[in-house]
Amino acid sequence: MDMMDVDETSAPREGKPVLVILVGAPGSGKSTFGEDVMRSSTRHWVRVCQDTIGNGKAGTKAQCLSSATSALKEGKSVFIDRCNLVREQRSEFIQLGGGLQIDVHAVVLDLPAKLCISRSVKRTGHEGNLQGGRAAAVVNRMLQHKELPKLSEGFNRITFCQNENDVKNAINTYSSLGPLDSLPHGCFGQKNTDSKIQVGIMKFLKKAEVPLAAASTTSGTEDPTSQTPRNNSYFKNKETLSSISDNANLETKEVEGQEVGSADSHANQVCPDDIPTLAFPSISTSDFQFNLEKAADIIVEKVAEFSNKFRNARLVLVDLSHKSKILSLVKARIAEKNMDTQKFFTHVGDITHLYSRGGLRCNAIANAANWRLKPGGGGVNAAIFNAAGPELESATKDKVKSLSPGNAAVVPLSSSSPLFTREGVTHVIHVLGPNMNPQRPNYLNNDYNKGCKILEDAYTSLFDGFASIVRNQPGIPVGKSEKVERKSLELPVQSDCSARKYFTSTEQKSKRSDDHGSEKSKKCKGTLDGLGLAFTDSKDEKVDSEQRRTERSRSKAWGSWAQALHQIAMHPEKHKGDLLEISDDVVVLNDIYPKAQKHVLVLARTGGLDCLADVQKEQLQLLKKMHDVGVKWAEKFLTENASLVFRLGYHSVPSMRQLHLHVISQDFESTQLKNKKHWNSFNTAFFRDSVDVMDEVSSDGKATLKDDDKLLSMELRCHRCRSAHPNIPRLKSHISSCQSPFPAYLLQNGRLVHAPGEPRNSVQ
Repeated sequence: MDMMDVDETSAPREGKPVLVILVGAPGSGKSTFGEDVMRSSTRHWVRVCQDTIGNGKAGTKAQCLSSATSALKEGKSVFIDRCNLVREQRSEFIQLGGGLQIDVHAVVLDLPAKLCISRSVKRTGHEGNLQGGRAAAVVNRMLQHKELPKLSEGFNRITFCQNENDVKNAINTYSSLGPLDSLPHGCFGQKNTDSKIQVGIMKFLKKAEVPLAAASTTSGTEDPTSQTPRNNSYFKNKETLSSISDNANLETKEVEGQEVGSADSHANQVCPDDIPTLAFPSISTSDFQFNLEKAADIIVEKVAEFSNKFRNARLVLVDLSHKSKILSLVKARIAEKNMDTQKFFTHVGDITHLYSRGGLRCNAIANAANWRLKPGGGGVNAAIFNAAGPELESATKDKVKSLSPGNAAVVPLSSSSPLFTREGVTHVIHVLGPNMNPQRPNYLNNDYNKGCKILEDAYTSLFDGFASIVRNQPGIPVGKSEKVERKSLELPVQSDCSARKYFTSTEQKSKRSDDHGSEKSKKCKGTLDGLGLAFTDSKDEKVDSEQRRTERSRSKAWGSWAQALHQIAMHPEKHKGDLLEISDDVVVLNDIYPKAQKHVLVLARTGGLDCLADVQKEQLQLLKKMHDVGVKWAEKFLTENASLVFRLGYHSVPSMRQLHLHVISQDFESTQLKNKKHWNSFNTAFFRDSVDVMDEVSSDGKATLKDDDKLLSMELRCHRCRSAHPNIPRLKSHISSCQSPFPAYLLQNGRLVHAPGEPRNSVQ
């Protein structure tokens, strides 16, 4: 492992007890680390594990502190086997070193989130019973608030392990530590001193963070040319962390402005789904042989213009080589101009594997294209076409035939494209710059006056294309100069959620369409209403309904965690063990976070049906099929417990992609029902009964969406007697004994499903 900040002279001369605080997410291997060392070491070690300290059962932090103190006083060395991901959780253990003659070490098992989640989900017989599907959500949640330890906390030594080879080396180091031996003080193995958080790859069935196929394969080696964003101006979000019942025992607290980074990619910090990010290569400096110094100046100038207009978007300059001259030049200019490296930074890596190999999630990537917009030719162009699969070539061909220098064309990726499913990339922006290579088309004969103008136009077109994504994404603050001046051609929107036809040009003068501001946006959580990015040669192009649905699906900016149901619906064969039923039209599964005793989801398997807003009259038979399947499962559950009552319906604004019907029992007995939003999403007009949706689609061709945010913040009221309650515990206590009949409207039109023979005015 690499060594950093090592103070060899500070190493103790005599052996003394060592307190080793293990830091890592569930599944990172803390228990295995301690056991492996204890198995082979001649030093007397004691492992203090909160999962088992209470006579084999989970205990408290106080018990861990007491046990560790006793062992240290007896001259034994101690492993503290807790997650210890937050500084506050470590502080009391570090304080033990103040009153005892001991060394306090930290071993940080900062392994890829993908690996931790995989281990946690697959393991059985875990001491703390953190395993299976629940473990994925817990791991991801904890990693998002990780604070890497520092020597300033009071540690004598910190060892960072960022891959399995690092872990083996650390085990060997501590295993060979004899009773009288000591280890030098300092910080060892840290690859990125600024990295504080390794974001989980997905909020599993509640932030994949992305596509389920994403994987982290980074080796953890240091990247000297990458640039770490420093001031984290974007992460001023404020969210409440609930207590976690695993061995971290994080207390509920408010966390503000925590930095987000990835130990897997020290070139960057992984951004949340709501931070739009464009990754782009240097245009024209490779095969087109444009002067690097001039190119670097233009890149920085154009990035600065974009950043001034859009405060909450990121640009990343990517190159495959660690010795990239253009990256070095751009980095130097960034430093000279004191640019915000949270908005713009450089990254070394494969632009087609930014997420799976580097943890960098990008909404869009730029392709240094050829004028024919064809695959091949080597370099970035060949790599992107190969990685995106035939879907990109087909989509590009449908939209534009060729590209002239200084122009960019934005093309949405099909959800079946490997770049979409593996990397989470939703759009590719083709861009063509000036050519200074006499062996390539459009050679400028070293006319840099013209060449610089074309390159400026190319970057302007590229960033304008990306700006269309940023501008249309809900909740993204923009600067005062939000209206980007550009030469562009935008064709009318096909429908509220369809892809906008978009093409930027520096040679054609055209008037921007005004239609995008006149149409009322359909309010779907995480959608980019009217987002465009397809483009066509014919305004009269006929698109059938299935294609329109597919384009609407592409235009949505669903958070990557919200893709899980879509992945299941499209590929149920990969999830057979988790599904209750699979047919050609639907799949049925238990809600992983049930809000009642019985809570199942009926998923439509039709592509492009992301939410209720996408439903049209031609889907009426599918709605009826989903309803019938839902009733069938409700009736099945009633044979097991006749006292249950079921309601079937849709959320007006779902939190997860893919049209799904909720079949939920009305007892609402669940530990997963935790807040006002949970309750009101099922007990206000926000919840659309299935029978009403079918009637509306049959008569009007669409369902009415009750999507007012105020519905989710309404006061808590019993769904039977409508009495008001101050909080969820009080509400739950009331509904457990409420004997009032259901409201009259629920007792009509088959909105409730109950056991035969039950009086309709006294359904229990």
